Amino acid sequence: MTAEAILTRFREYLVGPSRFMTLVSCFELGLVDALRDAPPQTAEQLAAVAGVKPDAVQQLLYLLVKDDFLAYDETTGTYALGGLAEVADVDLNRVLSISRLIKVLMLRQGYYLTESVRAAVPVGLKEFYGFDGNVYDAALEHEELFESWGKTMDMYTAHIDPWFFENVDIPPGSRVLDLAGNTGLGAILTHKLKGSSGLHVTTFDLPEKQDAALRNFREHGLDGQCGFIGGDVFEGVPSGFDVVLIKHFIDMFDRSEVLAIFKGVRDAVEVGSLVHILVPVYPEDIRDSYSVDFFPAFFLGCAMGKGGPQKLSTYRAWLEECGFEVTRAIAQNPADMPADSWSAQGILSARKI
Repeated sequence: MTAEAILTRFREYLVGPSRFMTLVSCFELGLVDALRDAPPQTAEQLAAVAGVKPDAVQQLLYLLVKDDFLAYDETTGTYALGGLAEVADVDLNRVLSISRLIKVLMLRQGYYLTESVRAAVPVGLKEFYGFDGNVYDAALEHEELFESWGKTMDMYTAHIDPWFFENVDIPPGSRVLDLAGNTGLGAILTHKLKGSSGLHVTTFDLPEKQDAALRNFREHGLDGQCGFIGGDVFEGVPSGFDVVLIKHFIDMFDRSEVLAIFKGVRDAVEVGSLVHILVPVYPEDIRDSYSVDFFPAFFLGCAMGKGGPQKLSTYRAWLEECGFEVTRAIAQNPADMPADSWSAQGILSARKI
């Protein structure tokens, strides 16, 4: 790549944060909603809706017109929906939810990315919230973090889990352990999507998640078919299970900790027991990926101070190193994903040998 091309690429990075915030601000001010609900409007009309100056509205909307989100009529001086008119509400709600996560987590804590890498902890959580720890624990104490991260993750879990269960084998009547299963959504979805006579799913997570998990099981009529065990995966994995699910979890950790998790599962289950892993993965050629644009900064600077996805081939090698035979390894086809997606999930199924 030439020096000119590299400098052009630099320009994309340099204007990235301002482009993002301009777009988000137009939604937060209600300018886009005003155009979705009414005919074309002038900057003065939109300014009255938002309670701001028309000059500011014009400045913000230049970018949205440039990028065809909105359309501008020079003759009437009015704005209308452009390309946004073609976006379904469900898709728009998804990207706006993710935008909230990026604003609250990425832009804030990302300011301290360098310090977080040096300290191996998310320094931004300390600076902004006075919290020592990771974002998953911080979200339990700070409503703003829960609103921006927790709800987006629940939405994503409900979206991706059907694909996961379509592609894994859970024999009828299995005793299933959902490792780090949070407050039971994964266990509930296991029954909903892979239910069978005698199937029992146990959520394993930190003890403080128990009350919420049991409440969720009751609300879904699964009291006797789901259970909860409190504990720490690094202190021991419960035994007595035929199938172990590891979903939305191992990308939080570096190699040594992922190997410790795999070895803990290996030591807890019998030969022939199944393990199914769901995790975001990088493509074998990272030049084909948007995941590397997002995840390193998210995990290192905002979430854990460590961790991040790996390639399918890397996870396969780690499983084999820990005494498992990998029976299947697949990744989502980007062509089957929404156009705004950057995170391709992978599934690895393995058997203890």
